[in-house]
Amino acid sequence: MAAVAVGVLSRRVLALACVSAAVFAFGQAGWIHAKAQLAQWLLEDAWDRSRAGEARAAPWPWADTWPVARLEAPGHAVSQIVLSGATGRTLAFGPGHHAGSATPGAPGNVVLAGHRDTHFAFLRDVAPGDRLALEAPDGQRRDYRVVDRGIVHESNLAPLEDWGVARLTLITCYPFDAVHAGGPWRFVVVAHAAAAEGDAPS
Repeated sequence: MAAVAVGVLSRRVLALACVSAAVFAFGQAGWIHAKAQLAQWLLEDAWDRSRAGEARAAPWPWADTWPVARLEAPGHAVSQIVLSGATGRTLAFGPGHHAGSATPGAPGNVVLAGHRDTHFAFLRDVAPGDRLALEAPDGQRRDYRVVDRGIVHESNLAPLEDWGVARLTLITCYPFDAVHAGGPWRFVVVAHAAAAEGDAPS
């Protein structure tokens, strides 16, 4: 009888441990999404200050990054502040501008990175022909049209190269539904400036 009672108790403890672990996991995932959304609200103020002429407008006093652009994907209801740098710490708060690429608004290949489960989750639904736009703090806006998307290994640096055209490259980890963070594969979306293809800017 005692053995049965111990067995029942052990199963209950195990079940409670499993439920607790699940709640913790969902809580962590929820916190990541909440932090990403909260950061975008705080970044709006920094973006307004950047547009007013403040250099390196920090979104909070201890921030080591600042807004450099606004990314829009009208067909996907996306409007996000882009931050300087593409470190893990920066990407926790928003998409980041790869420091070795063209400055938003300048000619060349502007490379942005973002997390697949927050800010760049919409990339899985982006298709050739979709419109994207990038606005610099000085108000200069450049419209792009998606021309390609694909999967590359992290060792493939071709997406970072300057291809001689006004280009926007968006990069995130792949696959989108991976359980573990990181991995060696990257999902890349390439868009060319509308004017560079003879289109009138949208």
